[in-house]
Amino acid sequence: MGKMEEFITKQTCQGANKVFPAPPPLPGPATNCRRKGSLMKNGSAIRGNNCAATATRALWDRLFDGGYKTDVIIKTDNGGIICAHSNILGMASPVLRGMLKQAKGFGHRRPISIHIHGAPQDAVRAFIRFLYSSSYEKEEMKEFVLPLLVMSHTYVVPQLKRVCEQQLEHGLLTIENVVDAFQLSLLCDAPRLTLITHRMIVMTCKAVRETEGWKAMKKSNPALEKELLESMMDEEHGRDIMMQKEKNRKSNEQRIYLQLCEAMEALVHIFRDGCRTIGPHDKDLKEHQTPCDYGDCCKGLELLVRHFASCKLRVPGGCIHCKRMWQLLELHSRLCTDSNSCRVPLCRNLKEKIRKQSKKDEIKWKILVKRILRTKRIGGAPIFVSSNSNSSP
Repeated sequence: MGKMEEFITKQTCQGANKVFPAPPPLPGPATNCRRKGSLMKNGSAIRGNNCAATATRALWDRLFDGGYKTDVIIKTDNGGIICAHSNILGMASPVLRGMLKQAKGFGHRRPISIHIHGAPQDAVRAFIRFLYSSSYEKEEMKEFVLPLLVMSHTYVVPQLKRVCEQQLEHGLLTIENVVDAFQLSLLCDAPRLTLITHRMIVMTCKAVRETEGWKAMKKSNPALEKELLESMMDEEHGRDIMMQKEKNRKSNEQRIYLQLCEAMEALVHIFRDGCRTIGPHDKDLKEHQTPCDYGDCCKGLELLVRHFASCKLRVPGGCIHCKRMWQLLELHSRLCTDSNSCRVPLCRNLKEKIRKQSKKDEIKWKILVKRILRTKRIGGAPIFVSSNSNSSP
């Protein structure tokens, strides 16, 4: 055993009788990193109004607010001045880095002076603060979301740009600012925001056309106004087409339900009263009868009944005509109020079969029965109540 091994063994044996303090707990997640109401996109979380840990944010905010060893003066409109650090600005924005290099090339002494035009001073301050701590105040975002969107695009700060788009999408987009947001989305290469704002303009066209933003766009960009008006007309025309299609669909459904109502009544009429060549066994059919009230429906049902009685593939699914007859018989059994004395074939047997039917099929039949009853209110109609042998024709 070498000297090093002997030393380690000796120290271990000596320390075996000592009471060592408990190890410190493992480091946990930073406190307050997740705030209520966080937005999720592409699997990454923007935690409330803060993208950094609380302690880190406080440190960078103190650096920005205190102005410790600042070397850049940012001038805004109306003579506003904001002090900042060139290293932070250059790391956060490649455009600001180029402006700083250009200012140094002109022989500027420290502090370097650059200009940010076209935005209120408070908006510029909120923009610079975001470059420091990746954070923002909710009230500032609510008031300056559009200027912040423009500056994030102009100075290439993609993280802030995503935040502005998400904030607009999740509540800051209003009737009053939607036209401005739409125009800026085109200028700032924000296709998702363009789609969202365009859809909102089209869907709320009457209210949007009364806003100041629309009136300003009408003067400054009449071509864009024309495109939006055409989109509105197309959307309105599309809505009219959809409404007409829906109207036609409901009309077709209503006609089908009425035909089913008539078929049910004609079916009871055939097996209770008799008609043409088919009828109950205890009634004599006359060769020349006056036409019944169901006309072609009754005639078609008679042909279907004759086929059903003679077809060798009468099982459901074996013959399309027999399958249709089975469906009509089952529909009748669901509507019939007195299956025990009903003269329609298989009425009571199908009632028993219905009780064993799967839940999925049962739901479909219940929907159909409900709509038929609603169409003609035949739930208590005499034609179903009186489908027994004691009823008079």
